[in-house]
Amino acid sequence: MIKRFFWISLFLLLASCSKNDKPIIAFYYWKTNLKFSKTEKEVLKDNEVSKLYIRYFDIGLQPQTKVPFPISPIHFYDNVQHFEIVPIVFIQNKVMLQSNLDVEDLAQKTIHLIDEINAANRIKYTEIQIDCDWSLDSKNNYLKFIEQIKKLSHKKLSATIRLHQVKYFKKTKIPNVDSGVLMFYNMGSIAPDSLNSIYSREISEKYLKSLKKYPLSLDFALPIYSWAIHIRNQKVLGLRSKLNFGELKKDKKFEQISPIFFRVKQSNYKNGVYYEENDLLKTETISSEDLKEMADDLNDNTAQPPKEIIFYDLDEFNLKNYEKNIFKQVISCF
Repeated sequence: MIKRFFWISLFLLLASCSKNDKPIIAFYYWKTNLKFSKTEKEVLKDNEVSKLYIRYFDIGLQPQTKVPFPISPIHFYDNVQHFEIVPIVFIQNKVMLQSNLDVEDLAQKTIHLIDEINAANRIKYTEIQIDCDWSLDSKNNYLKFIEQIKKLSHKKLSATIRLHQVKYFKKTKIPNVDSGVLMFYNMGSIAPDSLNSIYSREISEKYLKSLKKYPLSLDFALPIYSWAIHIRNQKVLGLRSKLNFGELKKDKKFEQISPIFFRVKQSNYKNGVYYEENDLLKTETISSEDLKEMADDLNDNTAQPPKEIIFYDLDEFNLKNYEKNIFKQVISCF
């Protein structure tokens, strides 16, 4: 009887731990004007989302002076005070490549602008996230910048981490942050071939085993966006975001010639872009099965379970491509 009680108690304890240890669902918000659509509000409510990672501004270089400056700061049109907000600053790598970069000054100005935006919108925050795909040549400035942000902000600090920075961390180094977010997308090159540049299991498998050796605690960011690659004469002209592929199938100026390729039958303008006859559009999407596959692979290879799964990004255009409970299905894989 005592043994039976012990095993029942253990089962209930493990079941409880399993439930409580599931990662939370969070989203990135990457538009310049924050105003939630009806669909976006429903997704936030249905998934009990309490935390949003919001891009506040980019940092680039002024063309003439090569001085760092903020690009397209966000404007809030909806109240977000009932969410935990994490401001994100995306820094172009070319900023960190500047040999004469005043790292402390840039850190001070970055924090000042974050505080200005928060004060204007009555937003309280406890964490900052820095997004930068730093390289071997820029790592010294980047690591110093992280140190300054941590020192001056007195906030929790997180940073985005790419797959190559996980595998080769002894060379790329690890920023002095409290945690990282592994960006589990944009794995391949933007090319006219048939490979998906957003996600490739074949590519990811080359990096996944490195996760258990990575010393920094990681959460995971998964993609829910799509785009088309515009190709002419086997050369990439650019990325075409927010193309409705269903509408493209009905457009008589285009013809679908394979599951992922469309050919332009007649020269035309679409969404302000000129398409010449015989141009190609290569569609790249992420299916629900892709998301669950990613989650399974990450769960099998991580040293410790993530606290959050962050989906990139919260946009009605993206959300309509998935069934209602997909986000809960994904976190159930962990």
